[in-house]
Amino acid sequence: MQISDKFREECGVVAIHAHPEAEKLAYLGLHALQHRGQESAGIVTSDGERLRAHKSMGLVADIFNEEVLTSLRGILAIGHTRYSTAGDSALLNAQPIMVQSNKGAIAIAHNGNLVNALAIRAKLEGQGSIFQTNSDTEVLVHLIALSREQTLPDAIADALRRVEGAFSLVMISRDRIFAARDPRGFRPLAMGHLAALTGEKKDTVVFASETCAFDLLGATYERDVKPGELVIVGPEGISSRFYSPSPAQSSCIFEHVYFSRPDSIVFGRTVDLSRDAMGRQLAREAPVDADIVVPVPDSGNTAAIGYSAESGIPFRLALIRNHYVGRTFIEPQQSVRDFGVKLKLNAIRSLLEGKRVVLLDDSIVRGTTSKKIVRMIRNAGAKEVHMRISCPPTISPCFYGVDTPSKKQLIAANKSIDEIRDYIGADSLAYLSLEGLKKACAEGEKTTYCSACYTGHYPTKWVDVEEIQPVQVSE
Repeated sequence: MQISDKFREECGVVAIHAHPEAEKLAYLGLHALQHRGQESAGIVTSDGERLRAHKSMGLVADIFNEEVLTSLRGILAIGHTRYSTAGDSALLNAQPIMVQSNKGAIAIAHNGNLVNALAIRAKLEGQGSIFQTNSDTEVLVHLIALSREQTLPDAIADALRRVEGAFSLVMISRDRIFAARDPRGFRPLAMGHLAALTGEKKDTVVFASETCAFDLLGATYERDVKPGELVIVGPEGISSRFYSPSPAQSSCIFEHVYFSRPDSIVFGRTVDLSRDAMGRQLAREAPVDADIVVPVPDSGNTAAIGYSAESGIPFRLALIRNHYVGRTFIEPQQSVRDFGVKLKLNAIRSLLEGKRVVLLDDSIVRGTTSKKIVRMIRNAGAKEVHMRISCPPTISPCFYGVDTPSKKQLIAANKSIDEIRDYIGADSLAYLSLEGLKKACAEGEKTTYCSACYTGHYPTKWVDVEEIQPVQVSE
């Protein structure tokens, strides 16, 4: 049973170099990144001689116990937590993907989506390559293995130049960690360090999709891996190279709207700061006479605080979220209306009864969940419900590592704002403007953003995976 029509999370990656308990640090890092994917997780380690791997379906805490981590003992590690955006949800597609090649054993963990993966795969299969998964990430592994470059760093750079799309990835070999981002910088990847332990000669270098993982590990955030950069950490220290010239940067603005944790620094900016600014800007653009501001927890919380502060309307946590909802449920034979949403959320009648409510959420995808939440607020006695959304209407799917519905399933691509308002049953509905969103996320100060999901204008050439036809777009 699906209880939400939110965009699905993508993936999270972590890497550890030079620590006597690298496997445990990778495990803790994946805990901090669990929100980025809950289907499967895996860790690959090296003791300096050989690689060891363990991965499974499920949550990080369920997959790794003391016995498993002991079997992974190493000084280098990479980890991955996954939600499938390309390839089936199955163990064979769980990452990291590990292979033996003519350049030694390597493993890779990838966040993003390669938009030309199908074309490359067809070509490689025609040349005799045999694929073990249907994940786009395996294409990279084959390109590295087949590269004519003599060294592993050169082979990785060669492979990265051949793929198109979004990727922030970490790799491990016997004695090195590699980290890279695509030339447009779609997905985040941060770099930091842990101070050397007593008796250790050098600091531990760490990489993660979000800096909240560093906070748990006690690591210091240094910088982001730059778009088009390949960072290599090995016995000789840290080196960096740019494998490709960087075109205009197109970092995913939805990382600030929804995906990333508010306590993370993403694309050089604190997510909490962006979300608070979204709420404040939305209050300026779409004011309303109301008694309370209520967020849809948890992703709507910070923007609602900003809306409340700017508007002067009191903030109230009048929807309570159950954080212990599993993936499957046994529903009563006599079906309960809005059962899925009620499992996850419950309204506090004493806060809502007789009130004019500003209900603030981060997005509307299909509209089905928003409709049920508005009905829940009304059933709790609210006099009016005014829906406010802290991003623009989503009119196009993402092809860069976010699992979004097709265009025909996106309500804003098929209905006007007034029609959406009527469908969800709100007294009024307003979205944050695209200009307001970019202002809230400080576009131009440290990065420029991809907003294709709001405009339909994609920064790369891409392939419509439903039609398997090339689609031409402006560069």
